[in-house]
Amino acid sequence: MIERTPKLDLFCHALLIAGIAAICLPLYYAVVAATHTLDDVLLVPMPLLPGTELITNLKAALAKGDLGRQLVNSLIVSIGVTTGKIAVSILSAFAITYFRFPFRMTAFWLIFATLMLPIEVRIVPTYAVAAHPLQPLGWLLEETGLRGLVERLSGWDVEAVVKWSLLDSYAGLILPLTASATATFLFRQLFLTIPEELLEAAKIDGASPMRFLVDVLWPMSRTNVVALSVILFVFGWNQYLWPLLITTDASMATAVIGLAKQMPGAAEAVPKWNVLMASSLLITLPPVLVVIVLQRWFVKGLVDSEK
Repeated sequence: MIERTPKLDLFCHALLIAGIAAICLPLYYAVVAATHTLDDVLLVPMPLLPGTELITNLKAALAKGDLGRQLVNSLIVSIGVTTGKIAVSILSAFAITYFRFPFRMTAFWLIFATLMLPIEVRIVPTYAVAAHPLQPLGWLLEETGLRGLVERLSGWDVEAVVKWSLLDSYAGLILPLTASATATFLFRQLFLTIPEELLEAAKIDGASPMRFLVDVLWPMSRTNVVALSVILFVFGWNQYLWPLLITTDASMATAVIGLAKQMPGAAEAVPKWNVLMASSLLITLPPVLVVIVLQRWFVKGLVDSEK
């Protein structure tokens, strides 16, 4: 028997409509502002219907601050972070779930504990490691007295090698963000639901651990991988603090940083809000497209995870 509650249904629908309006009105405001001239945007009140200057404003946005290069940088970083997080997480979850080694659960809980240490908390030591990732090797060679021997055998200048840095590079933007305790936990929970009989059958057929991962676990994890990929892509695209800290070269800046730098300074009296809104639309478009294209797989992955 279905209980009919029209007043409650009406209240719920009104609440949902109000929530949608609160989310969509700023986006609509940006769209309208991006289609008008600066004079129209500065009117009080601003026009509520779209104008005809969208293409002009988009061209100005792309030309201002090298936004096109910044969009490419953000795309590379987002794909790299997504791929790296999925690869590291699925391998670590596979090892923790199917291999018996000392302190296995200790390793898992140490990984899980990093959820309480986001990049903002460990920003200073992470920057120090990225700035001089091989510095511990230099200390080791100095303490053991092997520096001269290594230089003679390899022909390398150890001092130059130790000074190698990840700053202003795609590796520096991507690698510190590739570890993901959340994805490792989700993959481990998924692997725990897979029947042990599949593992035993793979062993009987002579499959190696990697063959079992590729041929059995990976096909069963595809929907979860897609769902995680959407979340991780948006996470990588929206990164601001880490790219701002690690990049000083303008050619390595990401789109979010580029948008922040387009904000007017003290010397500019009237901000070009129409161009800024056009830049915001361009920066918002890639993650929105990813969510729209993968929406069905995203929802299916979340539902399968709950099951």
